[in-house]
Amino acid sequence: MAISLHTATQFAMRRHVIQHLRRHGVRSTTVRNHGFASTAPSFHRSSSNSSSNNSNSNNNSTVPARTFTTTAFTQAQDKEEDAPAATSSSSTTHTFEAETTQLLDIVINSLYTDKEVFLRELVSNAADALEKLRYVQTAQSDMKIIDPLVELGITITIDQEASPRTITIQDTGIGMSKEQMIENLGTIARSGSKAFLQENQEEGAVDIIGKFGVGFYAAFMVASKISVTSRSADAGVDGPAHVWTSEGVGSYDIAAATEADIPRGTKIVLELREENNEFAEEGRLQSILKTYSNFVPFPIELAGNRVNTVQAIWASTPSDVTEDQYNEFYRYVGNAFDDPLYKLHFRADVPLDLKALFFVPTMHSEKYGMERMETGVSLYSKKVLIDSKPEKLLPDWLRFVQGVVDSEDLPLNISRESMQDTALIAKIGGVLTRRFMRLLEDESKKDSEKYNEFFLEFGHFLKEGVVTDFANKNNIAKLLRFESSARAKEEDALSSFDDYISRCPVEQNTIYYLCAPSRLLGKCDGVMVYMYCGRILVFCCFLCLLCLFLCF
Repeated sequence: MAISLHTATQFAMRRHVIQHLRRHGVRSTTVRNHGFASTAPSFHRSSSNSSSNNSNSNNNSTVPARTFTTTAFTQAQDKEEDAPAATSSSSTTHTFEAETTQLLDIVINSLYTDKEVFLRELVSNAADALEKLRYVQTAQSDMKIIDPLVELGITITIDQEASPRTITIQDTGIGMSKEQMIENLGTIARSGSKAFLQENQEEGAVDIIGKFGVGFYAAFMVASKISVTSRSADAGVDGPAHVWTSEGVGSYDIAAATEADIPRGTKIVLELREENNEFAEEGRLQSILKTYSNFVPFPIELAGNRVNTVQAIWASTPSDVTEDQYNEFYRYVGNAFDDPLYKLHFRADVPLDLKALFFVPTMHSEKYGMERMETGVSLYSKKVLIDSKPEKLLPDWLRFVQGVVDSEDLPLNISRESMQDTALIAKIGGVLTRRFMRLLEDESKKDSEKYNEFFLEFGHFLKEGVVTDFANKNNIAKLLRFESSARAKEEDALSSFDDYISRCPVEQNTIYYLCAPSRLLGKCDGVMVYMYCGRILVFCCFLCLLCLFLCF
């Protein structure tokens, strides 16, 4: 029987592995592969310690007032007790169960990358509470609002003299009743904001950020104890305000607030662990707020000063934004001092909500021999920063572009720090790339002199795109410009392929190119002189192997 070399090699390797496993006492069973009878290891794990895994019971000496619950796993045991006895041919349906304390520990310690994200999550929750109240006030609701003239806003204060140090985040939003505190704070993965949207059935009318129901617990990454005092904005809710307290170890307490004249809304007090005292510094909190929450649509005050002073103009209609606002925003996102060369304000609603604002600077740093530039486009969802440097959103050759992309429909992971659907992200990036290339093409036709200035500064990025971005290389090639023998003066525009072809004599059916270190040396080349005398147009490619590759 003939055996191929590949099959024989596999057989020999299999035999060697099996012999090695047998020497170590691993049992094996017979299997068949490629028509040969052979043995493959079958591993058996001892179950002698299985009983120890079921011994995790609550041994706390103090019985908590309430324990956290989860919405994903409920009523499994009740269903099993009521179900009839199963026969060998029938099956029973069971629901998943969860160890709530362990789940809470995962949410607190394993879900987020950086501790500073806790402030983004709490501010986003406060913004949602304010947005809910704004919606109720404008939706002609029958709810009677407590203190309707109080301004909607978020206030953050720190106490460095307290022991432990504290951070207080207070909003004047819709607040919570006792029952709502139990539902929203005592139930892990239950989103009160998502429930609010479902109740009102008008998601487009409410700009809600949260949807997972776990962001609040990020505060336990830095706090040893959290107190939440809340008063519902609904004047029809009877009873006093309530205080929710927890140390994040599986239980919480709720009691009636003893303070008098508690204002409408919610106040969260974090008692920081000693190793996290850096978050009680005003400068540290201000930096976090400007990074993640600078475009929250409600005023945020820190130590008496408003932090979020820049508007999210990408969410506005282009006709409502002035040139000065565009320039100011460009200087903010690009840390620049000049005005942008080009800008693109793009909005789309179908097939998904997408807003983008791109700027082209007047210069870049790579030409000075500095390190490779990182992407300059930040990713937002509902005006909250998700990723300041999304690597997969735009192709690498567009790293010189500055700006923002915002979408309410982004498939985010539960920590809201990255995206999940890479195929959808690739489609979004493709749409944005094609739209930006169309901008450059339109600008080159509108003002060739200005585009010539752009290409001299950023041309090598486009040449890089021609040989790396295979999906768009044909469209990028239309944006390339070259020196030409027809260019008499330095101030004359560079030539595109279309320009070259349009000027060729009728009898010329070939594109000629010459690589030279400079325009002057290229003109002195003997071949160039010969072709010039013969009235043959020649492209001049200066130290550009990419252009040489393109011409082939």
